[in-house]
Amino acid sequence: MDAFADRLNAAWEWWSAAIEESQEGRWVRDAVERQVMKDIRAATNALHGGRMAPFTDDSWHVRIGRIANWAGVLRLAARAGGWELQPVVGHRPPHPAGMAELLSGIYAVGEQGEVWMKQLPAGVVPPEGEIAKAEGFLTGPGSIEDLELFFYD
Repeated sequence: MDAFADRLNAAWEWWSAAIEESQEGRWVRDAVERQVMKDIRAATNALHGGRMAPFTDDSWHVRIGRIANWAGVLRLAARAGGWELQPVVGHRPPHPAGMAELLSGIYAVGEQGEVWMKQLPAGVVPPEGEIAKAEGFLTGPGSIEDLELFFYD
């Protein structure tokens, strides 16, 4: 499996672990966690105008920048809440999973956007399919954009 596929699979695994903990009632978000999630949503507005991913009409810089922006937002969110972002590739999410694991899973995809953004000036363009999968992870129905819908607390 390639590096991006590993990263995306691990991101979904960590995201799923945290959501499962919440839905099973083992993780109930506190007021800080709820507010941080609202702030993340506000700061990562994809400005897609209701279009569905992939955003093939947008330039590479806009598409990759939209993904990369998540990394900085999640680093700030983690600092604000005192959570430590953890590497997810090659690691199973700890149990119980909670906010740190949720943020770490999402961060893995944003961090990939930063890697792609650094490669663009050298003319290295990631495969279209990888960009589309990252966009689909972050934006649209059933994605991180809909994160609040997965919590029952």
